[in-house]
Amino acid sequence: MTHPDDRAAFEAEKEQSALALGADEAVFDSALDAFVAADAHRYTYLWSWMGVPIIQVPADIVATQEVIWAAKPDVIIETGVARGGSLIFSAAMLTLLGRGKVIGVDIDIRAHNRDTIETHPMASKITLIEGSSIAAETLAAVRAAIPAGAAVMVCLDSDHSRDHVLEELRAYSELVTPGQYLIVSDTVLGRMTPVQTPTARSHVWLPGNEPLAAVEAYLAETDRFQADPVVNGKLIFSSSPGGYLKRVR
Repeated sequence: MTHPDDRAAFEAEKEQSALALGADEAVFDSALDAFVAADAHRYTYLWSWMGVPIIQVPADIVATQEVIWAAKPDVIIETGVARGGSLIFSAAMLTLLGRGKVIGVDIDIRAHNRDTIETHPMASKITLIEGSSIAAETLAAVRAAIPAGAAVMVCLDSDHSRDHVLEELRAYSELVTPGQYLIVSDTVLGRMTPVQTPTARSHVWLPGNEPLAAVEAYLAETDRFQADPVVNGKLIFSSSPGGYLKRVR
């Protein structure tokens, strides 16, 4: 029989281990070399969720599952639809929680991707909005799709340039409710050197012009969000180290 204190002890030990791991820069640096090598083989494109390409690192999928289960949002907003797997994943999580909807925003939702999403068993949980994620009319449509009183989480995964992500952070942070998360994808680009940055991306996403730079700029101008040290501490082999922000005020 499990002792009633076992779970609490396990969670406390897990938290301390995550904090210690997150403070070990040597581990991050070693993992980054492996990440860069794997990326040459299009590592993030090797995975799917319920039959749909998700284009994520498995560690990020698990970390996002953890925060969704813990925070229990009613609505998850995602900028950047791509193939649709991430929307399907979020919809599946909300289905398990017995609540909510997913709002997917993209400047270009291609017909075959829209068809995949709209014919999937999770389709009833998903609302698609086509348009620039930072355009006034798109933001108005997103706000209109959020039910009154809903707890809202946001995942940003569209244009990864610093200025665009910073505009998204400023706009979508207003929609995130207290206790929920604002997740910024591909912050790993800010940890790479120009030599490590994948050739296909280097023309726009060199260090300083990427999501981590936007996160750092945003956190310097607000006290409503903090980087979650426990979640981020575990993200060693990840696309989004430092990208899990929690609304604390």
